[in-house]
Amino acid sequence: MSEEEEPGWEVDPDDDWGLAVIATVGRQLRLRREARGMRVADFGKAAGYGEDMVYKIESGKRIPRPEYLDKADRILDAGGLLAAMKEDVEKVRYPKKVRALAEREAKAVEVQLYDPLNIHGLLQTSEYARALLLMRRPAYSNAEVERYLSARMARKSIFERDPAPEVSFVLEEWSLRRPLGGKEVLRRQLEHLLTAGELRSVELQVMPMDREEHAGSAGGIEVLKFADGSAVGRSPAVVNGRPVDEPRHLRILELRYGIIRAQALTPRESRSFIEHLLGAT
Repeated sequence: MSEEEEPGWEVDPDDDWGLAVIATVGRQLRLRREARGMRVADFGKAAGYGEDMVYKIESGKRIPRPEYLDKADRILDAGGLLAAMKEDVEKVRYPKKVRALAEREAKAVEVQLYDPLNIHGLLQTSEYARALLLMRRPAYSNAEVERYLSARMARKSIFERDPAPEVSFVLEEWSLRRPLGGKEVLRRQLEHLLTAGELRSVELQVMPMDREEHAGSAGGIEVLKFADGSAVGRSPAVVNGRPVDEPRHLRILELRYGIIRAQALTPRESRSFIEHLLGAT
């Protein structure tokens, strides 16, 4: 599908850095095209895009796709200067809040995660993640679904770091049983959980539905710790879900997370539990 058929990504209107980057990229594309004496119509025809899309990208209203920059670099004989902008453009294509989260995760040495509603984003397969995004109401556009999906999958690079951070997940049993996206999607998701659980830096624990006490009833928890001893956390139950780094707030989050882990199945028990669910799916 061409970019004319599928509109380019839009920058978050409150993302000042992203708006500035795309405005700069668009201006460089326009200046290079004009320096070559090429009209918009001629460039669009050579690149395979409509004039309207070229105008939107050059005016900073659309985020160009990587292949657009590659084509522009070749057509305008830019010697790699335009293609080199793909790294910054790649960051801008992700929503501001997702980009900020990914940047924190990339620096963390220890991560503690509990999601009471769904399998956590860092553990989701692309099929499971897409199913969740398509269920959102009011509905995302197709372009928004692809944008959020790309951002979610890109965050998985946290597992590829060397050394990798220590990551702990607590999963709710019901999130492992609901066939969101269909039984085959769930089956592949459960298989992926077993694979992820084999990583030396990852611990998965399941919170069974039959527990009579649950310290996570107030909502999800996320705590990221860094090499310098600092930390940041968030939870809907603490300052309305805004990131916090004050010791008194972090103490509450770590206390709750520690109790949740104690109430959940052990990693070994959790693996057996997931294997049992997979066999029954």
